[in-house]
Amino acid sequence: MGWHRELLIGFDLETTGTDPDQARIVTAAVVEVRGGEVVGGREWLADPGIPIPQDAVAVHGITNERAAADGRPAPEVVEEIAEVLVAHWRAGTPIVAYNAAFDLSMLAAELRRHGLPSLAERLGQEEIGPVVDPYTIDRSVDRYRRGKRTLEAVCGHYGVVLDRAHEARSDAVAAALVACAVAERHAQVAELDLWELHHKQVGWYAEWAAGFQTWLRSKGTSDAVVDGSWPLRGARAIAG
Repeated sequence: MGWHRELLIGFDLETTGTDPDQARIVTAAVVEVRGGEVVGGREWLADPGIPIPQDAVAVHGITNERAAADGRPAPEVVEEIAEVLVAHWRAGTPIVAYNAAFDLSMLAAELRRHGLPSLAERLGQEEIGPVVDPYTIDRSVDRYRRGKRTLEAVCGHYGVVLDRAHEARSDAVAAALVACAVAERHAQVAELDLWELHHKQVGWYAEWAAGFQTWLRSKGTSDAVVDGSWPLRGARAIAG
């Protein structure tokens, strides 16, 4: 039948910025998708505790005023997101996130920031997962395709409707549907079991990072370093 036709958990965060060590979570969504249909899920709005830069507001539309008025305390939100993800992993259900290395690293940073147990600690193991990242998979199985690899662009390529880009729930649903579409088109992806696919992505991401680092250095950025860890950046240093 294939993992892509079973229950998938789409996950997305919208944040104050793009650096997990500095940014904060503003909104989050965990969406249950089965057979191309949404069958459940949860959403969160956090008060991040720091000002939301205007360029971030322009992306996701959450103002400082709304976050302060309607958002819940960040530690509560972060704790609940982590527990929901871990519960799905314990059940053997994959978390699907587009560019998972950002979203999961962001969550991991927030857990550390608030003195909360890490994802690995909650699972009682060093390795979190299984994770499905259609960004990493698509970039490997269709390496030479021209054009952008943003979620919007990849949705267009695979015929997935993205109703509201950069809205956490919409992006989470789209991530799950793109994962299904990639697997439907590429049998070698669909045939893998979830942990085989997870470990393939570890290698694919490291390979991409090494190539990108080499390219950057060839363009004159001699000290460029691209972290090849997946699904958590710097995972070797912070696992557990």
